[in-house]
Amino acid sequence: MATKTGAKLVPLGDRVVVRQIKQEEVRASGLVIPDTAREKPQLGEVIAVGPGRLDENGKRIPMDLKVGDKVIYAKYSGQEVPKGVFGSEEEEYLILKESDVLAKVEG
Repeated sequence: MATKTGAKLVPLGDRVVVRQIKQEEVRASGLVIPDTAREKPQLGEVIAVGPGRLDENGKRIPMDLKVGDKVIYAKYSGQEVPKGVFGSEEEEYLILKESDVLAKVEG
């Protein structure tokens, strides 16, 4: 993932970088949810994947995730990346361990 300065964000070990997918601002009933009342999203798209962790013997364990996967991750997990670091004040990113990802969304 390229940054404003042209540097790349490369996750290490068994970590992935996820772009958070914002939830709907208006409920089906027409109720508008303000920013302050919205829950932290738990759905995101993988935009960078680390090489995988090493086992006790030093062998690399490949990742189950790939760039472009849509995933559901554990609530309150991961490290938030400050807004604006990658050129967009709108996008929110997280760095997660692969074990914090609960499921892939298929279809």
